[in-house]
Amino acid sequence: MTQQILITQTTLYFLPVETRVPLKFGSETLTHAVCARVKMTVRDGAGNTAEGWGETPLSVQWVWPGTLSYDARFAALEDFTKRLAAAWAGFEGTGHALEVGHDFIEGVLPALLQAFNAERGGEPMPLLAALVCCSAFDIALHDAYGKLVERPIYETYTAEFMTRDLATFLEPAAGTAVSFAGKYPANFLTTPRPASLPAWHLVGGMDKVDAAELDGTEPDDGYPVLLRDWIRTDGLNCLKIKLRGNDAVWDYERLVRVGETAIEEGANWLTTDFNCTVTDPAYVNEILDRLVLDHPRIYGMILYVEQPFPYDLEAHAIDVHSVSARKPLFMDESAHDWRVVRRGRELGWTGVALKTCKTQTGALLSLCWAKAHGMTLMVQDLTNPMLAQIPHVLLAAHAGTIMGVETNGMQFYPDASAAEAVVHPGLYRRRGGQLQLDSIQGPGYGYQVDVIARELPEAATVCNA
Repeated sequence: MTQQILITQTTLYFLPVETRVPLKFGSETLTHAVCARVKMTVRDGAGNTAEGWGETPLSVQWVWPGTLSYDARFAALEDFTKRLAAAWAGFEGTGHALEVGHDFIEGVLPALLQAFNAERGGEPMPLLAALVCCSAFDIALHDAYGKLVERPIYETYTAEFMTRDLATFLEPAAGTAVSFAGKYPANFLTTPRPASLPAWHLVGGMDKVDAAELDGTEPDDGYPVLLRDWIRTDGLNCLKIKLRGNDAVWDYERLVRVGETAIEEGANWLTTDFNCTVTDPAYVNEILDRLVLDHPRIYGMILYVEQPFPYDLEAHAIDVHSVSARKPLFMDESAHDWRVVRRGRELGWTGVALKTCKTQTGALLSLCWAKAHGMTLMVQDLTNPMLAQIPHVLLAAHAGTIMGVETNGMQFYPDASAAEAVVHPGLYRRRGGQLQLDSIQGPGYGYQVDVIARELPEAATVCNA
């Protein structure tokens, strides 16, 4: 039942959201964001049509740490996303959504980014930023495909619907017995999906742990402020700790303080996120070695370490085996695609943190490559509100992660998702430390857009084939 689809129209919207508390990314702080929402129309050879939706926060501080001002970087992202709308509408590739998405990401996106940077001059926009801009279109493409064949999208990653096997897209690591011939994404996915997922809470660098830190500037909006209150209110069991990566004293003290609070409140699991700022494995090793001696219980609670090192593995080919010998070490910003995952494995990385904001297509291919080579998976948040939360959670549900999913939109802009939460209450509130997936139903991503009372702004652009 292979179904060939062709893109006929893209519609792009920009939805601004404000954070209730600041979120620190490395040396920068996020207080607001803009989500790119895409509606994509596709048709098949018989003339049947379907509309798919995709959404991604254009998180400037995460995708483009640089010397340009925030406004200059955001303007570039906004401009590039508009250009992508035209490029996707004019793309003549056909096939399954993953096949069309792969052909666009591999065959169109690099040249589009190169031309864009040449035209702008100055500090170039990174590939990670281009992928994030592209991801809303790619997600919409997968949703549209599922709608057209009237199946949940994760039921279509099979030989029944795809015309190319994974060997078309992926190459095994040298010296392994891995083969992708005759295999499809479904061979590496967890089905049926779990009904609920453990939820990871983000402890930002500016988040307040207990009452001694309150200074009267905190929001009074009915949501928790203190880490202790979040743990108690949401029944949290998993905490992801943002660290600085360039201040070992602060990082160590932060780890101990959050770890002690977790123990006191009954949360059992931690992970550390150094946000790409570490340049020497000894920095991480010394913190872990000190922790295992002085606070062995907290050390034992650390499930994995996330992306301490710069994400450009070609420019920073750091051997990280000494870190992964201590704790599982997960690529995040580095994991642009399966080729970078392959290089990371050579350098000693043992796991991959997938994100839908780097495209659904890319996430699935990285998932398959990593699982085939024995690497562990996690699915990390980009503070996803509104529709962006649903593909994010579904990826985690089907990936078979090391534990649950990171989900923090309810911490930083909970009211932004009020319309979606009416239809999907279990996705936008964490209860008993879990997200509930039962409301995700129907073809595509099961958004149920037709019954979500979301008023969209005027379209930023509409492009036809």
